[in-house]
Amino acid sequence: MPNLQGIKLSGLSDEAGPEIAEQIEAHKELGWSEIEIRTVKGQALGDWDDALFSQVRSEIQAASLQVTSVASRIANWERPITGDFGQDLEELRKIADRMHDLGAKYVRIMSYPNDGLDEAEWRTRVIDRIHRLTELAREADIVLLHENCSGWAGTDPERALQLVEEVNSPHLRLLFDTGNGIAYRYETFDYLTRVWPYVEHVHIKDGILQEGKEVYTFPGEGHSKVKECLIWLLEHDYKGILSIEPHLHLIPHLRQNQRSVGFKDSYIAYGQKLEKLLEEIEVSGERVKTEA
Repeated sequence: MPNLQGIKLSGLSDEAGPEIAEQIEAHKELGWSEIEIRTVKGQALGDWDDALFSQVRSEIQAASLQVTSVASRIANWERPITGDFGQDLEELRKIADRMHDLGAKYVRIMSYPNDGLDEAEWRTRVIDRIHRLTELAREADIVLLHENCSGWAGTDPERALQLVEEVNSPHLRLLFDTGNGIAYRYETFDYLTRVWPYVEHVHIKDGILQEGKEVYTFPGEGHSKVKECLIWLLEHDYKGILSIEPHLHLIPHLRQNQRSVGFKDSYIAYGQKLEKLLEEIEVSGERVKTEA
């Protein structure tokens, strides 16, 4: 393992397999102490019954793994700005209770795709909803992480800055995903260089566009400038977690979920590729050009 200046490695573990045992096994084989929870048995965290939650919590604790971050469906591609806001409030309340039991600090959210509203109304409604969600997060003592993905502030760094600065709370920060520009057609490295002071969690993904369709690759093998992003983060004293989200088999926003055979092996190989990339950066002492 490279010397990561305090950075730990993790991953959205359902990409190693649908069962929690497979997810834990992959992280143990990688030698990682962190795990990021999204789904088990194909079910989102907010939908688990008490029995499944108890099982997952027990197995994670028995494996001595730390859950720092979890994923939610709040404000994501399936929930437009005109949808039922009560659904998001209910999910956050349920997830917040479970986060405390798991020892998690962060929960991923997005910022609502539009549904026919004009720009000003869309913006107003998004900021109002995120304000209210952030207040709930403050009461629960957790942190919302807005991802550079679907929604009003998903692909525009200036909007992301507006969102965080207008809400103005330590309970709303940013999750930066290196590969989301492939799906949403923007330069993620440029996004990072604008918003980095508010970034507290990072997803590692990479890919290329092939005949207009996104094809995901191992980190450093695509067009997402993963290495440049990693160097930038290290140069700017990032102390959070680097969490892999391979999308080699499971692609939630495209509703693609191939049979789970081989999930775990490719997930482990992806994690090892990230470790190798970080080692190369450390050994070479590479730097990116930055502006004051």
